[in-house]
This record gives sequence, C-alpha cells and structure tokens, in this order.
Amino acid sequence: MARVEASEAAAGAGGRAGGSVDGIPLGRRVVLGMLGLGAAGIVFGKAIQDRLARLLSPDLAALLPSGGRFRIYSVVGFLPRRSADAYRLRLDGMVERPLDLGFADLTGMPATALTRDFQCVTGWRVADVAWRGVKVRDLLDRAGVRPEATALRIHSFDGVYTESLTLDQARRDDVLVAYEMEGKPLSSPHGGPVRLLVAPMYGYKSLKWLDRIEVLDQVVPGFWEKRDYEIDAWVGRSNGRSDDPT
Repeated sequence: MARVEASEAAAGAGGRAGGSVDGIPLGRRVVLGMLGLGAAGIVFGKAIQDRLARLLSPDLAALLPSGGRFRIYSVVGFLPRRSADAYRLRLDGMVERPLDLGFADLTGMPATALTRDFQCVTGWRVADVAWRGVKVRDLLDRAGVRPEATALRIHSFDGVYTESLTLDQARRDDVLVAYEMEGKPLSSPHGGPVRLLVAPMYGYKSLKWLDRIEVLDQVVPGFWEKRDYEIDAWVGRSNGRSDDPT
C-alpha cells in the first residue's frame, strides 16, 4: 500500500506534511529534519522539545512529533484558520431542510462527551482523548434525510480535503461534529473550531476544519481513498493493519 511519507492525512488527522496535493509543501528535507528534531525531544525529554517548539512558528511547531501526543498534518501548505465567530457549517444535498449553522448553534445543541483512543494509520496512537460535540445523527435528523440517500461526502474548509461515510456509519453514537478536545475548544492545528470525529476508524476519516456535510445517494471516495487507502477504515480491520480497536 502506498503510504504517506511523513504523515497521515487529515484534514482529519492524516495527510502529507506538504504544500501541494502531489508534493510535500514544506519540502522533504524540512519535514524529515523536523521529525528528527521531534524525535530528539522524545529521547532527551520534554524540556528540549518545548525549547524547539518556541524557536519555530506555531504552524511549524505543530508538526513536531510529541512523544505519544498528536502529530499535526495538512494536505495543503498551511494550517487553515477560521474563528468561531466566523464559522459556518452547511448540511445539504438530499435533505428536506438544509442547515446553515454557526458555532453558537452547534454548542447550543444537546452535547455528547466521548473518550476514545485516536489511532493514526501510520501507527501512532493517542490514548483516552476526551471529545465533546454533537452527534452527526442529530444533525441529519434535524435536516430530514431523504429516503433515497445512502452516504455523506464531507468537506474541509482547507479547500482540498474530503471524506466519506455511509449513512449507517454516520449515525453511530461515536461519530461527532466535535468542537472541544480534552476540555478545551479545538485549536486550529487540531481542526478547529469544528472537526469531524469518527472514533472507531483511522484518523484520516476524522476530517479537520469541517465546512460542509453533503448527503448523497452513493459513496464518493475521499482524498486518501483516491490514493489507495480503504474507504471503510475500521481500526484493526483495514489498511493491512492489526491495531487494537479503539
């Protein structure tokens, strides 16, 4: 299987650490050098890693491996940013009542708290991550999905990244439109102000910088599925991996 050279995609949490879709935006030497610096922080301790992070811009510092915590990737050459005040989420397509929701609309809906491991298809895992958000199922019910619909196409406001879910997958209790992580508002590097969380699947399904949920009558492969990743990305049961389920 072709795999990412220094990352996992994600608008969701995976993706090439690079500048264009077909190339590594920061350059191979820069990315590999940063990975080496991050590894040094892991080996020699948090103080060294924190010092390295202070020497870099916030976007570059976010790309450092962090000794068991998240690694941050983008498939575009930057980390997209949108304020909570400016944020909008569209839910449209094959629905009776298209939605256009602001951040306050989402946080005003009944919330679900969920704690799960976050597993990247490249091998790293962050244990016991606490999330808070709205079930995708609740948004779909509010919009009124038409009987002939079967799938979702999910879009990132990075302008490039997309993902897919079947309606059955999207209606699970552990699939959220998330706006908090570990008790804090989602930061931009982690996909804020709002991202998708598909807890039982590899991280590339948990699209970051969520912009639009489009209801369709068929599955449309997402960014990484078009590059040979599996569409149904269950942790431990896909992509040739045998990780413990989350």
